[in-house]
Amino acid sequence: MKLYDNPHAPNPRRVRMVLAEKGLEYEKESLDLGAGDNLKPEFAAVNPYSKVPVLELPDGLCLSETPAICRFIDEAYPEPELYGTTAKERAIIDMWDHRMESMLLYPALFAFQHITGFFKDRMTPVEDFGQESVRNFLKALPVLETQLTNNEWIAGGRFSIADITAVCAIDFIRIVKVRIGDEYPNIQRWYAAMKRRPSYSA
Repeated sequence: MKLYDNPHAPNPRRVRMVLAEKGLEYEKESLDLGAGDNLKPEFAAVNPYSKVPVLELPDGLCLSETPAICRFIDEAYPEPELYGTTAKERAIIDMWDHRMESMLLYPALFAFQHITGFFKDRMTPVEDFGQESVRNFLKALPVLETQLTNNEWIAGGRFSIADITAVCAIDFIRIVKVRIGDEYPNIQRWYAAMKRRPSYSA
């Protein structure tokens, strides 16, 4: 397999962490997003939406959209499983993964785009929207803190894709100087456990 990657973006990191949890080897091609490598015609042939990550399979099929890539990896290489084994487990994990994506990751991405102006050559940053995205991110933290009060991992007692999505969001929003404070001891405990996993540094 070949991963079209960027070392700083959170969505490629989600895929790298899943691949690391599975112990899979793969080829990697890193794209410089600031330089517009993803906007070149040769990459548009791989993904017409010009976004990373893309996972190219040995048969030539190119998968894009992070949830689809991660789901494929988990089903194609089921040990250790990251999406649950029963209907109820899968539903709970999907629920929390979607929450972490919509409540943490998207606001982190929007904050980066609209506060830093990194992509101002290809979009119009709106500072107020970036700051509102930070506020939305912060509003989600009490919910996560409560969930982790009686659960070792975000979706319950089992490490899952929801934990990967959340840690990628929390680390990425640091670029706009947002940190998880001591008022969230359960998130801090969970975060320390995430940093101990080998996949954290993928």
